[in-house]
Amino acid sequence: MIPNKILLTTFCCLLSLLSLAQAKNEKLELPKDIVVDSIIKKSNTIDALHPAKAAFFSAILPGLGQAYNKKYWKIPIVYAAIGTGVYFYINNDNELNRYRDAFKRRLAGFTDDEFYFDAQGNRLATPRVTTDRLQDAQKLFRRNKEVSLLVILGFYALNIIEANVDAHLLQYNIDENLSLAPHYKFNQMDASSDIGLSLNFKF
Repeated sequence: MIPNKILLTTFCCLLSLLSLAQAKNEKLELPKDIVVDSIIKKSNTIDALHPAKAAFFSAILPGLGQAYNKKYWKIPIVYAAIGTGVYFYINNDNELNRYRDAFKRRLAGFTDDEFYFDAQGNRLATPRVTTDRLQDAQKLFRRNKEVSLLVILGFYALNIIEANVDAHLLQYNIDENLSLAPHYKFNQMDASSDIGLSLNFKF
């Protein structure tokens, strides 16, 4: 009887130790599963306000939305595009003022505007630009000024749209196994070139 009791007691102790160890392992693995699950959920979460924020920041200050999307290399492009429009707007505005001031002095009966003088400052018998040409130049520079303003507004709107679209695309995974690339092949039989598009899908 004693050996059976010892055997039974030993078996019960081993069983309890095994169950305790199993419970301990389950207790240790649970936080790990929760952490992994939370990481997966966090990586798959789509922030619906992210594109709206990027567009809002770009509307406040051009390039700020690109910085919010962490696409800092796009900021110089944004300012170069808008700055080009601003440059031509200011240049056309200055030229418009030049010809308009001269035209106004002509209408007032003066003959001392800048077009009555050559590059060295010598007075000319006849002006370099006639009154009719002054009027035509005003129309030209006014139209160019308006076009420059439209270019500025266009690049400003494009800056907002680009930040919004880029923020949308950043929330989706791009599968590298699916790609569309240009295709070029040299045909050695007739020395011709084959150009096209190739669609690659990797399993």
